[in-house]
Amino acid sequence: MTTITYEDFERVDIRVGTIVEAAPLEGARKPAYRLLIDFGDGMGTRKSSAQITVHYTPEELIGRQVAAVVNFPPRQIGRFMSEVLTLGFPAGDGSVVLIAPTKPVPNGGRLF
Repeated sequence: MTTITYEDFERVDIRVGTIVEAAPLEGARKPAYRLLIDFGDGMGTRKSSAQITVHYTPEELIGRQVAAVVNFPPRQIGRFMSEVLTLGFPAGDGSVVLIAPTKPVPNGGRLF
């Protein structure tokens, strides 16, 4: 593992947002959802593709807060342009479990 400085960490902008829309991502090679995440007044909504279909349904994702990297360049996923990277950890089977605050926090809050 490479050691980084605190300045390196500060360059990665990780924010909290609330999922306001979730639906299957058509045309993805691996099952995924397209998400619309509200990051609050300063950032507004951003789109994300997330391979989280094993543990979550679109209906239960609505209203859920998640963490995402918001300063990566957009990435084309099939016909969908993903604007942020929604964060999670691998479960024992390799599927993704979302990372999220344990209490409600204001959208747009930055991880420190």
